[in-house]
Amino acid sequence: MTESDPSQPFEAVSEDDPERPLGYACIQAYLKTLDGSPGVYRMLDAQARVLYVGKARNLKARVSNYSRPGNHSGRIDRMIRETASMMFLTTRTETEALLLEQNLIKQLKPKYNVLLRDDKSFPNILVPNDHPFPMIKKHRGAKKEKGTYFGPFASAGAVNRTLNQLQKAFLLRNCTDSTFDARTRPCLLYQIKRCSGPCVGLISRADYAASVADAERFLSGKSTKVQEELAVEMQKASDAMEFERAAALRDRIRALTHVQGTQGINPKGVTEADIIALYMESGQACVQVFFIRSGQNWGNRDFYPRAGTEVSAAEVMEAFLGQFYDNKEPPRQLILSDGIENLDLMVAALSEKAGRKVEILVPQRGEKAELVASAQRNAAESLARRMSESATQGRLLRGLAEAFGLDAAPNRIEVYDNSHIMGTNAVGGMIVAGPDGFMKNAYRKFNIKGDDLTPGDDFGMMKEVLSRRITRLQKEDPDRTKGHWPDLLLIDGGAGQVNAVAEILREHGVEDLAVIGVAKGIDRDHGKEEFHRPGALRPFALRHNDPVLYFVQRLRDEAHRFAIGTHRAKRAKAVGATPLDEVPGVGASRKRALLAHFGSAKAVSRADLADLKAVDGISASLAQKIYDFFHEKG
Repeated sequence: MTESDPSQPFEAVSEDDPERPLGYACIQAYLKTLDGSPGVYRMLDAQARVLYVGKARNLKARVSNYSRPGNHSGRIDRMIRETASMMFLTTRTETEALLLEQNLIKQLKPKYNVLLRDDKSFPNILVPNDHPFPMIKKHRGAKKEKGTYFGPFASAGAVNRTLNQLQKAFLLRNCTDSTFDARTRPCLLYQIKRCSGPCVGLISRADYAASVADAERFLSGKSTKVQEELAVEMQKASDAMEFERAAALRDRIRALTHVQGTQGINPKGVTEADIIALYMESGQACVQVFFIRSGQNWGNRDFYPRAGTEVSAAEVMEAFLGQFYDNKEPPRQLILSDGIENLDLMVAALSEKAGRKVEILVPQRGEKAELVASAQRNAAESLARRMSESATQGRLLRGLAEAFGLDAAPNRIEVYDNSHIMGTNAVGGMIVAGPDGFMKNAYRKFNIKGDDLTPGDDFGMMKEVLSRRITRLQKEDPDRTKGHWPDLLLIDGGAGQVNAVAEILREHGVEDLAVIGVAKGIDRDHGKEEFHRPGALRPFALRHNDPVLYFVQRLRDEAHRFAIGTHRAKRAKAVGATPLDEVPGVGASRKRALLAHFGSAKAVSRADLADLKAVDGISASLAQKIYDFFHEKG
């Protein structure tokens, strides 16, 4: 692919230059430089912000449509009038242009494109094949580990529920390999019949492998066969008067039945598909996706793409498909509630991505149509709840602006809190909230680095956190056009913390950020919070039953929860840390070998070279490295 020459006319424009044409005249000037190649175009405003990203089979023909007034919707007309420059990327095929377009939309988040705002990866269930007694576990991310993957599941909760029942049904271990290797007697899970005790030899390798195979068959959709076989075994045990074994088999059958019973939608004629249903109302959209794999429903997730009143269902659906599967492998079938304009092109793009044929269907009757209708009802209900919550959130934000004397309802609130124990493992936490509630993908944690801080110096910690945050904002969004800057800072603390934050802002030349401190108030009780402004002589309070007060409490408590959780994770990691972690070439297995041989990291540090060489798995060269590491430090 090739990008347009940046020296083209109007590539860089200034809003202060009235001689530069905007809108239709600007677009018209590009036509003489274009040919009929497929590719992607970007429309930019006078500040070089991307307004729109589109793809075309014929760039010249597509851009020509924008150069003529008339026959455009109000949204497209506004976009054209704001356009001050364009950029072009030519591609070999229109399919490549489609894939590139959706990738750029996700990266650049243009103002006038339909945008998928929540695009997290989905978890899978993994059965590794590199251990004689493999565990069954949750996996998220790239499939680098060797084993059999089952998924995707809609959420971690769906995976955990399935794993819990599979544990009851097949008695497979869920402990780590290191825990498995260190066991000398059965754990509690064996006692409550959740594990067959392979760590201490209570089940043979062959029998455990048979249980693993049954679990894989169940997850592959052969659940009925597995249950039938268990029922036959249960009857044999009962006939032989082995009632305890029969009861255990009965419990396993119930566990499998529970997995099936919680799936809601259980399709008969659909083996592998994503059911994707769209519902739109008042310019807002909800897309509901059900994941069908191996004939089973593995959960559903709703998404709320940024649309608008003038965007068609076909446009929303096509944009969703392109962006959703940009970093995910599509299943063999996509069953949609609404058709898309470039059906053949989307099929070709997704098939190319998957390396096999992907089918896109818009059913009108039969089981598939019923599945889509059910998903669409879910989408309508989810959108209604979200609109209700957004209206409530909007009222709270307006009330917050009134209570704190802000010019307008804040679109982005950042709330800060610190957590530590006597100054150790100190961390700062930042949570973010806005019109759509908590924005968890924007949360940030800060490991307190200040070596000159007095342990427990909350003022100093808050200064460090805010200084790092403002420095990053000024670097990444200096002109405040990307929406990263907050409209309101809420600080957990009183006048001292607030004034410390105000000092940091002044040092960085930031004078227009609203800062409010939230202190516990009299008796440090909920409902008696006092609020502090920088430089104010006295705090102020809100009515005890004011909804805005409850809203601020929720924000403060969420920041506290996040900071505490981050601190505990850091503390837990520090508890398990040893000086061996810093030795080059010593990984987890060699660390275990050294600790098992010497008993402690301190004993390893005092060992002589001959003793280090005697440890299993420690070569002469690595023993020398370990010896040198500790003795050079000493």
